[in-house]
Amino acid sequence: MPNDQSNDLFDRLADGAAPEWSRYVDHAFVRGMGDGSLPEAAFRHYLAQDYLFLTHFARAYALAIYKGRNLTEMRASLNGLKAILDVEMDLHVGLCAGWGIPEDELERTPEAKATMAYTRYVLETGLRGDLLDLHVALSPCVIGYAEIGRRLAALPGALDDANPYRVWIAEYAGEAYQAVAASARETLNRLAADSLTPARFPRLLTIFAQASRLEADFWDMGLTLAD
Repeated sequence: MPNDQSNDLFDRLADGAAPEWSRYVDHAFVRGMGDGSLPEAAFRHYLAQDYLFLTHFARAYALAIYKGRNLTEMRASLNGLKAILDVEMDLHVGLCAGWGIPEDELERTPEAKATMAYTRYVLETGLRGDLLDLHVALSPCVIGYAEIGRRLAALPGALDDANPYRVWIAEYAGEAYQAVAASARETLNRLAADSLTPARFPRLLTIFAQASRLEADFWDMGLTLAD
């Protein structure tokens, strides 16, 4: 059961969806990055699909601008959109290039079923609901990657030169991305303070649990090279 005494909405959601959250953040794909045992083909497949995922993630932030009720909310969403388009996409393209995947190949990559299922769920949630619904759907990715990166970086040898996944781990464990995740938590809490009711929490928990399941499915897709 979620800890109703907590003022942090994300913690309440992660507590309430503990099985789905654990399967996502402690997935075999994640553990394989931490100890360097993940097959390189699995990581390349994931990288290409994550490029496609990020393009839809940018669309979700564009939707958040539309859903904003005032200029403050619209500008906050614009900052998120610019961070993806102007910073994170460039970093991801550079990471892919380091793994031998040029940008033109990324553009030609067909979307895997897991990519379509996850991204369309987030966008449909935002279209159907309000800004809080949308940010809850986004939060397993935005905040979850920060938690995964921080956990992996603390493992012995995870950031050593011998680990081929050290760059990915360092990026998401780094101060810049940790600040992005902290800002996402603050946004959730601000929106919750304005519109969360006891009756609404179970509906938000359903969104969060489903998004966490789809995140785990995304890792599964990488491991199995599924199309």
